[in-house]
Amino acid sequence: MKIAIAGRTEKTGNYVRYVEAAGAAAIVTLLPSEAMACDGLLLPGGGDIAPAFYGEINRGCTEIDTELDILQLQIFDLALQKSMPVLGICKGLQIINVGLGGTLIQDLAPPVKERHRYDSKDQYHETVITENSWLHGLYGTRAVVNSAHHQAIRKLGKGLTAVSYCPLDGCIEAIAHESLPVIGVQWHPERIDSCQSGTDGKKVLAYFTALV
Repeated sequence: MKIAIAGRTEKTGNYVRYVEAAGAAAIVTLLPSEAMACDGLLLPGGGDIAPAFYGEINRGCTEIDTELDILQLQIFDLALQKSMPVLGICKGLQIINVGLGGTLIQDLAPPVKERHRYDSKDQYHETVITENSWLHGLYGTRAVVNSAHHQAIRKLGKGLTAVSYCPLDGCIEAIAHESLPVIGVQWHPERIDSCQSGTDGKKVLAYFTALV
């Protein structure tokens, strides 16, 4: 099984290890042809998506890599056309949302941002999970997750459903497509500390690879 990781080699080491630990081959690429030769697509975390891609001016986005955004959105669109299984993590979830016409909160309000942002280490908080969702089958109705983001989904993209959220502020923490094998989490299962959180991040990848 080959999983394409649509990102830059120097910034995807955690995701490579995550995929390889599940017994799959990790192919880091930004070439659409290479990605489409794989069995599944992982959209990794990273900086902020250029807000022009969802019809807005910059009101707080940082660490923008427009070339990367273009290539990730292009590869995601091709994956949709093939009904290829897709997993989005953090920025990857946001790529899925924007690619399907959704929008983002560019910079969370200060009290909310403090709860989710990365500042030398991940933040941990509880989430509520929708019953009968793919995530509910893995963790039940609640799970503690790790956050490292200052943005969040505002309007859901076409065909997407929110399946988990932070009960303290309403931030969407996980999504699923209504008919395609496309899932995403706002948190980081590839590096979550299961001892600290009680949440096994490998379950997300196991579910994803079962879709392939």
